[in-house]
Amino acid sequence: MSINNEIFGELEYDYIWYKDMEIEFLGKKNKIVLMVDGDEDGEFEEEQYIAYKILMEKWNGLQDILLQEILNYYNVIRHELGYDIEINEEYPLIETIQELVKNIKLAGIVIPYSGAYDGRECGITFDCTWDDENGIGVCLVDEKVVEIGYQDIVM
Repeated sequence: MSINNEIFGELEYDYIWYKDMEIEFLGKKNKIVLMVDGDEDGEFEEEQYIAYKILMEKWNGLQDILLQEILNYYNVIRHELGYDIEINEEYPLIETIQELVKNIKLAGIVIPYSGAYDGRECGITFDCTWDDENGIGVCLVDEKVVEIGYQDIVM
């Protein structure tokens, strides 16, 4: 089943509404998946529209913030796993944003139902070299990072 939504565009339904789309990330076009929570009827919450519109308006300014937060998260996880002491090829030393960018790839944007947090909610997913099964999920509220973890935190 598919719909053509005035805000999200043409969406397909498979327990979640989704579409493949292109978005610029770090000056390059990236193919990602937009996923929007919703029932089969294709009706969405006003908060979802607002969250998506504002995310798109602020997207260019958010990219550096996302990267810095992911770098911080990676180094905390690497330390917790002990790979800052014992070498592990899957968790290499990554000290700069430039090194980080070589190890991650933007995968998707998730627009969940509102209500889990107080504010505009969006999720950004990344694939990463150190955990290709779980990737990285970044939960944003009012375009600020509130949580980082596996991709499933934003699903």
